[in-house]
Amino acid sequence: MGIRDYLIEGVSGTGKTSVCNELQRRGYHAIHGDRELAYQGDPETGTRTDGVTHEYHIWHVDKVKDLVANQDEAVTFFCGGSRNISKFLDLFDGVLSSRSILTH
Repeated sequence: MGIRDYLIEGVSGTGKTSVCNELQRRGYHAIHGDRELAYQGDPETGTRTDGVTHEYHIWHVDKVKDLVANQDEAVTFFCGGSRNISKFLDLFDGVLSSRSILTH
């Protein structure tokens, strides 16, 4: 989605959604990863699971790759957390902590 792509991550309750909402309000292209990319699945295989626990909260890797490959925007922020982050972390130009953004 962006020529430059950034991940804004953090543990539950650190403000990822608030940061994403504010970025969108200011006109930036920001994706709510926990809403738009997430599902319950095995972090290693990506296979869907029936359980609803934090350890199975993962993102669709192919969707992330497709969004990063599209360069229609100057910058895109992906906001959220994922247990399979190691599968796509190298696609981002940088990673920011939502906690550090909100405290500065």
